[in-house]
Amino acid sequence: MGGFSCLSPRNTSQFQACAQWRRTPSVTMLKALPARFLSSPGPGGWRQRTRGRFPQPVSAALMTDPAYFEVGRLLGSYGFMNITSYSSSQSGGLPNVAGIQDLSLGYSQEEIERLRVQNVGEGEVKIRLYEGRVVQGPLKGIETVFKVYPGAIAGASEADLMALNELRTHAFLQKDARDICENIQFLLGAFETATGEQWLAFRDDGRYSAADYAKIASEMLLKERPNYWNPYDRAYKMEFRRYFVLKLLNGAMCGLVHMHNHDRLHQSLGPSSVVLNTVAEKNGYYLLPQLRDLAFSVDIGYSSLGVGALSDSLWRRASAAGASTPFEKRAFGVADDIYGAGLLVAYMAFIPFCKAGIMDGISLQRLLENTFRLDIYAAREYCLEDDQLSEAVLFLDLGDGAGWELLQAMLNPDYRKRPTAEAVLNHRFITGSVL
Repeated sequence: MGGFSCLSPRNTSQFQACAQWRRTPSVTMLKALPARFLSSPGPGGWRQRTRGRFPQPVSAALMTDPAYFEVGRLLGSYGFMNITSYSSSQSGGLPNVAGIQDLSLGYSQEEIERLRVQNVGEGEVKIRLYEGRVVQGPLKGIETVFKVYPGAIAGASEADLMALNELRTHAFLQKDARDICENIQFLLGAFETATGEQWLAFRDDGRYSAADYAKIASEMLLKERPNYWNPYDRAYKMEFRRYFVLKLLNGAMCGLVHMHNHDRLHQSLGPSSVVLNTVAEKNGYYLLPQLRDLAFSVDIGYSSLGVGALSDSLWRRASAAGASTPFEKRAFGVADDIYGAGLLVAYMAFIPFCKAGIMDGISLQRLLENTFRLDIYAAREYCLEDDQLSEAVLFLDLGDGAGWELLQAMLNPDYRKRPTAEAVLNHRFITGSVL
């Protein structure tokens, strides 16, 4: 593949279309913490209040010259799993693109080992992450995170497709500087090296993921000791945790609403694909969740339905679920994303509220899909009997069971009965009105 030939080189004169980030309009906002935690918010909710750190204005254009960037240290790497024999109880099966599935549930190495019974192979695409910064042009000084896909020279032809798809998706979502969602990671530029590697440069708005946060929170529960001098201390901390998790989910859904409103599916949504600027619950007021990992994003515009090598699996599952017309296929794609978002809600409702080792992503998914066949209220009755899951149950019980109600809707076995992303965003559980 000829790299990122879809973009022509840009010069600095093309960086004048700058605008502040804005959120997707017409969505209900999450309210702030109770007055005993923070001062009461204004009529517009917490999103209209001053942040501790404003994102800088950015250009809608992309830098394609590597001379604009300086690369720093290696931050790490991650790969993808190839699940060849997974069978799910939901209509159409799990989101799985071209046989490759992102580690989107925040699985640990121990959890991955348990997947061996499902014929899991290691995917060929290994992605590296580097820190860096912009050293030329109007955006000079902005810190970046580089996402590096192996090139075709290394035998990773699938990586070329993923990199190009991720680039095109971000470029499409950022084409109008007046319509940029702050809950989606922002792409500054992209270029190809002599070895065929594809480098995507994202603005560094945070390096933690929702999976990182959930792991830290569960480990904190494991280490905590009862505070006999202040019996309300734990309840106080749980209020902060509930607020943090709901704001995280609210931000993730804002990003998904923006994508769906622009005819794009995410198709790899999970704790590892939500990046955070903080994992400190006391700083939850300033939390900014952003969706990332758009390599498997699918264009669901009616002129593009069924097109693209990376979306073949989605359309096969749509046909298997009875979706034959363009309208039905589009509805199936949206519902498929909602199912993934439902698993994210379940993950964030359980893992941060359970001690480390009590519950993990794979066990939770099996519990809901295989043991209870997506009967969420039956799963609640089961969880009620386990004291180690009590905080998770109490969290989902907020608002007269609003969390369970939302999960049942998002994980409905019939894709036709799942809510839209905007309906989820406006649900009383995600808006935070249950606090």
